[in-house]
Amino acid sequence: MTDVSSDVKRRVEAGLRAVIPDSVDLALRAGRDSPAGAFEASIRGRVLNVEWVGHAWLSVIEKLLARSARPDIIVGYRVSPASRQALTEAGIGWVETTGAAEIETDFLVVSRTGETRLVKKTLNSWTRAVLGVAEAILTGVEPTVSATHEATGLSVGACIKALRALTDMQLLEADAARGPRSGRRITDRDALLDAYVAAAHDLEPSVSLPVGVTWRDPVEGLIELGDRWDRAGVAWVATGLVAAAVVAPLVTSVGTANVYVVASTVAELDLAASAAGLRPIEGGRLVLAPLPTRTTLELATAVDGMRVVPWPRLVADLRRSGVRGEEAAEHVREVLGGR
Repeated sequence: MTDVSSDVKRRVEAGLRAVIPDSVDLALRAGRDSPAGAFEASIRGRVLNVEWVGHAWLSVIEKLLARSARPDIIVGYRVSPASRQALTEAGIGWVETTGAAEIETDFLVVSRTGETRLVKKTLNSWTRAVLGVAEAILTGVEPTVSATHEATGLSVGACIKALRALTDMQLLEADAARGPRSGRRITDRDALLDAYVAAAHDLEPSVSLPVGVTWRDPVEGLIELGDRWDRAGVAWVATGLVAAAVVAPLVTSVGTANVYVVASTVAELDLAASAAGLRPIEGGRLVLAPLPTRTTLELATAVDGMRVVPWPRLVADLRRSGVRGEEAAEHVREVLGGR
């Protein structure tokens, strides 16, 4: 067994042991004629097929459910709400490395909520500069120093470090040539997106400000607010369901609209709200937050009068907004990510 598969086995075993009672015997071995990440777990003398999936987003789980041979349990860092629902409907148990789990068989029932805060595993390698460069590459920018520098507005040094970090994480492959125009290639586009999304969640802005709005149509209302911000010199960009409704319509109703502005504190968010004639209110249907990266604004596009975040950031934001949001995220990924 390779070092990588040994690491995966340790993660799977640790995840299972964290949710199964100590009194229950557990033995794990590599599955026979099975792909990497697939194991056989002997629990109470019965064998269950267990599979490691890393970040269990809905797109990953849909591919798994389309297979003829399905596992009895999946284990991953994160299992999104939409994935949990799909797995439960399919009769497949799931375990998060946070300690959350739902397993129901004729001899084992486990239901745990896990930790309320996810353990941040990505922060050692990911910085906002790395996040911004990855965002640019996913949108189609060439993974070279010169191209990412031009697209993101980051310094040459920051781009060099970011590309090196992504290469060290095996998300990019480096060419033998050196220099600012020497190229790299994406090793696995889906893996890069999943890693980017996980890092985006870990590095999400720590403050936000809900404000009151009186609009009936969030899309038209936000476009009007955008005109006010533009006249006041406030940089803004829409994300979440309201942005998805413009670039890749799927969800028929939008409750809360989300907008990034150039700010770093609640006071600065309040100032941006005031520039558009808005006031903070608890439970407001418009939520302002600081721009997560400079790249998010640099790569924003205008669609039908609305300034919208780059599609990778939109996918990341939608994936943390519940089942409807994740379904919208997969639609955005299919419509825009394949271009």
